[in-house]
Amino acid sequence: MQEILKEVFDKISGEKAEEFEKFRALLLEYNQKYNLTSILEKEDVYYKHFLDSGAGAHLFKQNATVAEIGSGAGFPSMVLKILRPDLKLSLFESVGKKCEFLKVIVDNFNFKDVNIYNMRAEDAARDKRFRDKFDYVTARAVARMNSLSEYCLPLVKVNGEFIAYKSGDLTEIEEAKSAYKALNAKLEKVISYELPNGYGERSLAVVKKLDKTPNKYPRGQGKERKDPL
Repeated sequence: MQEILKEVFDKISGEKAEEFEKFRALLLEYNQKYNLTSILEKEDVYYKHFLDSGAGAHLFKQNATVAEIGSGAGFPSMVLKILRPDLKLSLFESVGKKCEFLKVIVDNFNFKDVNIYNMRAEDAARDKRFRDKFDYVTARAVARMNSLSEYCLPLVKVNGEFIAYKSGDLTEIEEAKSAYKALNAKLEKVISYELPNGYGERSLAVVKKLDKTPNKYPRGQGKERKDPL
C-alpha cells in the first residue's frame, strides 16, 4: 500500500500538481465564506486531504458510478475526480453552503459526470432514483462505521462495494460486523496505511453488498446514530 501512496503523491505533486494547487486555492478562498475545513496549511492539506483521499483511487473499477455521502468540501470525491476523470459521481450533502462550494469546484474544473444533491443520506437511500443504483458508495469523516453502513449500503448495487475512509483504529470497523450482516453485506477487506511525515495511520474498509438491503433500512429520524445496528 505504501507503494500505491507514493504513486498517488507523485501524481498530486507532479502531473496533476497544477490542478491540485488550483483546488487548494479555491478551498482557501471559499473557506472564509463557507467554513469548509480547519486544515489550511499547504502541507497539511496535501497529506491529510489530498493524499488520504487519493489513497483509495485504485479501488474503483473503470467508468464506475460512485455515490458519496456527506461530501463536505469534496474529500474524497473531488480528489478522486481529478485523479480518475472516468468516474461518474453523485454527491449527497445536506448543507446547502457546502453544495455551493462543490458546484464551484465542478464549474472551475469543467468536470463532466458529477451530480450534486442537497439531500440527507437517509432521504437519498429511500429515493428510487438512487437506491441499489451505484457500483460504489464512499464516505470520509461522516459517522461511525455501524451508522455509516446503514446510510451508505442501501445505495449500493448488489455485488457492489461500500468503501469507507477511516482512521488507523480498526475497532469501529470490527464492531460494525452486526450492521453488515443486518444490511446483507460483508466486510471484504481492510487496507491499512500510514501517511508520510507523521500524518497518521489510516484505513480503507471495503464492504461488499451480497443482496438487497432490507426495506426498513435506513430507519431515519436519527436512529442510525442513536441506536446503531
